Amino acid sequence: MSILVYIESSEGAIKKTGHEGTSYAKALAEKMNCKVTALTINVSDTDSLKEYGADAVLQVTNADLKHFEASVYSNIIAQAAKEVSASVVVISSSADSKYMAPLLAIELNAGYASNVTDLPSSLSPFRVKRTVFTNKAFCDTTLQTDVKLLGLSNNSFGVHKNVGEAITTSFEPVLKPSSVQVDSVEKVVGKATIADADIVVSGGRGLKGPENWGLIEELADVLGAATACSKPVSDLGWRPHSEHVGQTGKPVATNLYIAIGISGAIQHLAGINASKVKVVINNDPEAPFFKAADYGIVGDAFEVIPKLIEKLKAFKAQSA
Repeated sequence: MSILVYIESSEGAIKKTGHEGTSYAKALAEKMNCKVTALTINVSDTDSLKEYGADAVLQVTNADLKHFEASVYSNIIAQAAKEVSASVVVISSSADSKYMAPLLAIELNAGYASNVTDLPSSLSPFRVKRTVFTNKAFCDTTLQTDVKLLGLSNNSFGVHKNVGEAITTSFEPVLKPSSVQVDSVEKVVGKATIADADIVVSGGRGLKGPENWGLIEELADVLGAATACSKPVSDLGWRPHSEHVGQTGKPVATNLYIAIGISGAIQHLAGINASKVKVVINNDPEAPFFKAADYGIVGDAFEVIPKLIEKLKAFKAQSA
């Protein structure tokens, strides 16, 4: 019996979700009295995994796996799970993992619990807490299958140091033929991504036009944050659709979400509701977002943001 955690990566570097998943797997392994094995695909440096509790690392290196393909990756993870006799498999709640999870559950004949937020409250029966109804409520889900597949909600458990052995060995799975042909992939480089960022600064139609987006980008740079936008902004072509967050865009579960000039339509709120602290800046005191926010500033964004940037820069200078 063991726990397998799949480590997501980007350009060969381990994502934060990989370290969070390893932290969760280690804490669960201590309850189950078993070992944690981490699975990486085309990751060159796996040393950091031992800092978060991995006892072993299965390292897959194959040029044919340059691009993510759900059926191929799920098959590799299933082979790894069987190799280490895993009774629990931990993945993240990224868009890729949620797409892949049902396929992996079928491969392993496993019960799948998505959006898991905490360690099991009971091991027998195996019961976990998870969010439902677009993060508006929690429920306890019982898994009765021999193998359990857990999709850990991003930023729910946190990253915790717990040094393990992390002995790395090469793993060579039999690759399943891919049914997908990738012609090209365009990625934004040099900026924090919405999926991995701890802080997201998001703008809406209150910015009045794409020419004013420099305010959002400057605030994000000061905070080390990713930039995002509401659906109307992406529909108008002010920002790319890849930055659209909300129920119909990318869901976010950040530690801090700052909404500027966004009224707070129900679809937008549903997509960002899992964020721990929500701040809204809007000149309309009746904006629905104020009812959902932890902190709110009623004011003109063109006056508030420059002052906020100034104060943050001064604070960072004092702390340096």
